[in-house]
Amino acid sequence: MRSVTIAVLAGLVWLAACQSSGNEEAQNVHYRVDRKHDRLWRLSVDGVSVRERATGRETRVALPGWIVARAMEGCLPALALGPKGEAVVTSNVIPVLWRVDPESLRVTVHPLELNADRDKDVGFSDLVFSAAHGAYFAVSPVHGSVWKIDTAFRKAERVTPPQQSQQQERSMACVTN
Repeated sequence: MRSVTIAVLAGLVWLAACQSSGNEEAQNVHYRVDRKHDRLWRLSVDGVSVRERATGRETRVALPGWIVARAMEGCLPALALGPKGEAVVTSNVIPVLWRVDPESLRVTVHPLELNADRDKDVGFSDLVFSAAHGAYFAVSPVHGSVWKIDTAFRKAERVTPPQQSQQQERSMACVTN
């Protein structure tokens, strides 16, 4: 049952990661609504910002050392909200996460130790938190592989093998700009 759940989750993450909507602006921006803090998070190739919905005040949050490849077909780095309201941002080029504290907006940087593919460029184009698994799941756009990331943001374990298919060819376009 566990492997079926991971496979379904992986498929959903993959579809969300690189589907093209036909709208270039929409493809190049990710939004997440934080209902607990009444905020709207926005991620683009220019970085991340958060808008307080009650006041309309927007704050740009600097991501030290953030590396991003220009997006094509919706394969931006990812923006996810964690269980405590923290924003988590990926790079679509390197295995590093940036965690933004929900109260102070302070950023911490978390290089991930990979259990596989250490000789490859591994970045993530989508990221979701699974309360059922107590972990994050991410998709590598170059390899089409799914990764399980611990909530301490220390380790990433590949849970699916790299894909050798049209999905991989399509995802390769995400890192060519």
